[in-house]
Amino acid sequence: MTTPQTTGNNEADQVQAYLDAGLRNYWHPVAPSWQVGNAPVGLTRLGEQIVLWRDQDGNVHALEDRCPHRGARLSLGWNLGGTVACWYHGVQVSGDGVVQKVPAVAACPLEGTRCVKSYPVEERAGAIFLWFGLDAQTPPPALVLPDELQSEEYESFLCIGNWNSNYQYVLDNVMDPMHGAYLHAVSHSMAEGDKQAEMKVRKTEHGLVFEKVGQRDVNFDWVEFAETGCLWMRLEIPYRRQYGPGPGFGIVAMATPVDEEHCQAYFWRTRKVSGWQRDVWKFMYRNRLEKLHWDVLEQDRSILEGLAPHARGHEFLYQHDLGITRVRRLLRQRAQEQLATIAAANSTAATATSVASRAA
Repeated sequence: MTTPQTTGNNEADQVQAYLDAGLRNYWHPVAPSWQVGNAPVGLTRLGEQIVLWRDQDGNVHALEDRCPHRGARLSLGWNLGGTVACWYHGVQVSGDGVVQKVPAVAACPLEGTRCVKSYPVEERAGAIFLWFGLDAQTPPPALVLPDELQSEEYESFLCIGNWNSNYQYVLDNVMDPMHGAYLHAVSHSMAEGDKQAEMKVRKTEHGLVFEKVGQRDVNFDWVEFAETGCLWMRLEIPYRRQYGPGPGFGIVAMATPVDEEHCQAYFWRTRKVSGWQRDVWKFMYRNRLEKLHWDVLEQDRSILEGLAPHARGHEFLYQHDLGITRVRRLLRQRAQEQLATIAAANSTAATATSVASRAA
């Protein structure tokens, strides 16, 4: 059972501390596919140090970035295909966390034992997803992505930002359609539409849609939040004809915690195009639109990294923030459920230890 550290004097503080570190029992994108090649890659996600590498068939493996011998970083070692070898003493560990070889010692007891935490891995839509489960013995559910990332009818480009901000602020930002008409008012795709609107929430099978009343296909007019094994948001912004063939320009967004103060923001830019239109869209995106889109992301990053300290604790929210409050409520519920699961597991373990101690 994974037991993230939580601090605070009351239940509300503990729930928020748990949320700040990142929710478990979800698939989280941890790196773009291009980042993991032949050499092992070390990174931190949800406060956990992880090593990724590809085997001889190109499949990605993920382990806790710790050699079971002396605790050296496995990411500093060598990729041997099916195993990663520690630079310190050559200990070889396979993708399931089992020590396969200790070359410095004959018949070492470490060999054949599972000593390192491993992570289930899925590589989808140009990104590497890991399952951060509370219970390592329970298989993860299927990773279900929105159609824009799994249907051949769509073309997508992945943009990633490393932001000095807690991931929850990224979720808040995407769940706030009204900021598009202000923060991005000079953008080629968000310069239209009213700067005043009434908002409403509509429930869906996997989450909710937060949308403007009476305005559609004008600006950033709606956003959807869903949990389908992972947490994702999507929206659509209409394009003028000069920006290529196809319907509106879509964005699928996710935010992965690094730690309490940093995150990795994932934005897939999508469009439903096929045939020659797909080729035109890809060409126009790379040669004309990509820089404009990065400029918009920089505006978001600047705002979020510049928020006042503890901004969430000093807010005055109004009707336009209803989508934010609904998502926050759902995430707090998930955090409470996970903390209750951890507490129950710890209680069971303590009882078993006590019984064993009395029996001895």
